[in-house]
Amino acid sequence: MLGTVLLSFIFLSDTIATSSQNLDEVVVVSHGQGGKRLAKGQVATIDEHLQELNHVELVRRGSYAWEPTVNNMQTERLSTTIDGMKIFYACTDKMDPVTSYVESSNLQSITLNSGLNGNPQATGNIGGALDLRLRKAGFSSTRLNGLGANIGYESNGSVQVYGADAYHSSQRSYVNGGAFYRHADNYKAGGGNEVFFSQFQKVNAFVNGGYRVADNDAIETTFIFDRATDVGYPALNMDVAKAEAFITSLSYKHLFLDRQLESWETKVYYNHITHVMDDTKRPDVAIHMDMPGKSWTTGAYSLLSGSFGRHGAQLNIDGYYNRLFADMTMYPGGAAPMYMVTWPDVGTLNMGAALADNIRLGSESFLRLTGKLSWQHQRLNNEEGYKALSVFFPGMKQEYHQITGRIAANYQLSIANSQLSIGAGWGSRAPTVTEAYGYYLNNTFDQYDYIGNPRLKNESAIELSGNYQLSIINSQLSIGIDGNAFIFSNYIIGQFENRLSAMTVGAEGVKVYGNIDHATIANASLSAEWKPVKGLRWSAKGTYSIGRDDEGDPLPLIAPLTYQSRLAYTTGNLGLQAEVKGHTRQTKYGKKYGETETSAWAILNLSANYQCSMVNSQWSIRFGVENLFDKYYATYSDWCNIPQKGRNIYVNFSFVL
Repeated sequence: MLGTVLLSFIFLSDTIATSSQNLDEVVVVSHGQGGKRLAKGQVATIDEHLQELNHVELVRRGSYAWEPTVNNMQTERLSTTIDGMKIFYACTDKMDPVTSYVESSNLQSITLNSGLNGNPQATGNIGGALDLRLRKAGFSSTRLNGLGANIGYESNGSVQVYGADAYHSSQRSYVNGGAFYRHADNYKAGGGNEVFFSQFQKVNAFVNGGYRVADNDAIETTFIFDRATDVGYPALNMDVAKAEAFITSLSYKHLFLDRQLESWETKVYYNHITHVMDDTKRPDVAIHMDMPGKSWTTGAYSLLSGSFGRHGAQLNIDGYYNRLFADMTMYPGGAAPMYMVTWPDVGTLNMGAALADNIRLGSESFLRLTGKLSWQHQRLNNEEGYKALSVFFPGMKQEYHQITGRIAANYQLSIANSQLSIGAGWGSRAPTVTEAYGYYLNNTFDQYDYIGNPRLKNESAIELSGNYQLSIINSQLSIGIDGNAFIFSNYIIGQFENRLSAMTVGAEGVKVYGNIDHATIANASLSAEWKPVKGLRWSAKGTYSIGRDDEGDPLPLIAPLTYQSRLAYTTGNLGLQAEVKGHTRQTKYGKKYGETETSAWAILNLSANYQCSMVNSQWSIRFGVENLFDKYYATYSDWCNIPQKGRNIYVNFSFVL
């Protein structure tokens, strides 16, 4: 549900609290908060949890590490953070989005700010901002200990899931941690055809700790290790031998006791991502290639929150330094190896200041103002990569800097049983490392090699948004209408360059990133929820989107009309659910950009869950069938039209002591 939700992370009674922030939507991953929950529970993948959020779709290149999109915009136009930490993927093909380096056991919730009215820590978030909030035991006035475990199995692909975690909490300190393991074989599409190279396995381990140095002061630390191996990508030419992440942070929090200042949090963090592509298990490889990539990020932010009369304000000062390096070695038979740098060790220093103000205009009306200004400096540290790109851009510099910013306003009015929200904003983003400095990066979506353009202008957009919610019949029936439009200037997209020859075997040509004068993306949705009797709830949602470039042609990866209807019944500890979802035939697809038409589809999912408590423990079992009628289908965002899973029966069991 769009609107504004006030979310406060409070460490239990009489403890330190972080600042609150206004959010569009929250999906619960672990227990302990209100919000949306997934039928599969905590053994569900992060990708499956993300699908529960409005405005979010996922680009799928295999059965692992799906790329989130918000408002039909991909990674380049989004901000994705883990507890406010900036993390950058290390794969030139976006095989490892930030969301792939955490697990359900790590997280308490996933929060979404749609569009430009984002949280103060977001950078470059024209489409929206996702923040994955870590699950922490927190401090407690009494000593608490506990442990939990999750076991899951899925028939399609023989997916196995095992997880365990434990925690200790007291008034002075806390610690919680756990480990998670997933293994999947190749899955089968509808009709029983095996989708080769769709296997994967991963292990994830995490530890969170906190120590109260004074009544209102605490230090917290986090460490996450995530390693995926033998990851198949049926939509790409290569698989992944290893995708590995080390993520760590140290933060200081202070809770003020006066009436104005509320809390102050300062965090420093570091993360290192390693990604190694692998084609040795593919048959008939024309030229074997090694394609490793690495990302290093260190950063800090300081977030101050307070209330001043009718104002609830947040001030955030942040900065990070990131390095991205990727290269490729080709081994043609009978010839010397060929080497080139695809990301020329680009160092990016970004510093910014953001301010958000929630103003209470009256008992039923609020105004939220947000703004951020950032300065960025980039340097190409690899001389070989710099010289290779200079061949196409004579006179290019080795260092660049950009200034980006955003400003947005959102007004909310509640009258009787209805709520109205309207907003407007402007924001800009700098080109990504791929867009500015990428060198012969093959894109299997359109079969072109891409080259970056260091002379790109910053992309900017104006956003207009509106939302109306109405509750009637004693709040048993609610109806919502939501829409937004983004009007871009200097939109960045790959453009044909016929004077250059492709490097990759089988590629159709070369594209160079460039700015087009303008583009437009618009989204509209209609939703309804009905609770006719106690325990019974029906919900439905339909969304329609359009995207056009400056010549009026459709942009790629814009969703057709999508719909979802869900009927849920709860009695005592038993819950039952039936869901139908699908989309219409994609008639307005980006043929100009290598996209092909997608047929209409619809599937039926059924699930049941039972929960009980006994002897100071909580137990739950979940059972379900996805794609009950084993339909063969692919969505518009399935890379190269790889098919989705056919019928899939799953069962999982969890307990908390």
